[in-house]
Amino acid sequence: MAKNLVTIVSSATQKVEISRDRPTVIIGERINPTGRKALQTALLEGNLEIVRQDALAQVEAGAAILDVNAGIPGVDEPALLQRVLSAVMEVTDVPLCIDTANPKALAAALALYKGKALVNSVNGEERSLSAVLPIVKEHGAAVIGLCMDDDGIPPTPEKRLAVAGKIIERAGRLGIPPEDVVIDPLALTMGADSNAGRVALDTIKLVVEEFGVNITMGASNISYGMPDRAYINAAFIAMAIQAGLNCPIVDAAKVRPYILAADLALGRDEYAMRYIKGFRQRSKA
Repeated sequence: MAKNLVTIVSSATQKVEISRDRPTVIIGERINPTGRKALQTALLEGNLEIVRQDALAQVEAGAAILDVNAGIPGVDEPALLQRVLSAVMEVTDVPLCIDTANPKALAAALALYKGKALVNSVNGEERSLSAVLPIVKEHGAAVIGLCMDDDGIPPTPEKRLAVAGKIIERAGRLGIPPEDVVIDPLALTMGADSNAGRVALDTIKLVVEEFGVNITMGASNISYGMPDRAYINAAFIAMAIQAGLNCPIVDAAKVRPYILAADLALGRDEYAMRYIKGFRQRSKA
């Protein structure tokens, strides 16, 4: 089994270390206009107050890193992403995960950012590898690698492992070390494929055993379209953390209790102090 690696991301004043030897790191997902009409409308109107409020609320709820996305069809994404990043950095100094599929927007955001960002994301498609990885290297960032390639999302854990290996190898050619590549095995909805959870969990295990890299995932995707999603999310996230997931991209306010409980069960919370602190925070709220 490969050695567990440590991924470091930072802001101008804070550093977050991601490792399976440490408690799970929550990446807050809320600053994303996809599926959020109110946020999309506000951004189109130039109103960034929702962004500031979301940033503060997620940090208060336990997010150690914030994912920042400004992808709205038809907008000047490089300019908008810079404005959204600036608004977030005005109110909090936690490290940021810059979330864009637009290389120009990514370059503009990284030029503005103070610290070592996490980039969301690159995948195994040749177009993505050649466009994104040089920007990541130029700015000394870490990057999330999605287990999909020119043939789409592989149906088996072994094929997703191969895509992860390709991304890690191509990053290495440019001098990006394995610890700066965080793999996303991709959680698809079990409402469409009852084996989606098992495939994601087995992919996590294979990637961790082979490469020792850290693992992220939009974990709530697993329950999309299902009733009582909270129960599914709670069970799946606990199992995924046991398998090796250690920096999920989630709604911190909803999912943090599950994560704290999983860390406690895995012996990552001495005297249950983090779990008890989380309980007290929820009680006050």
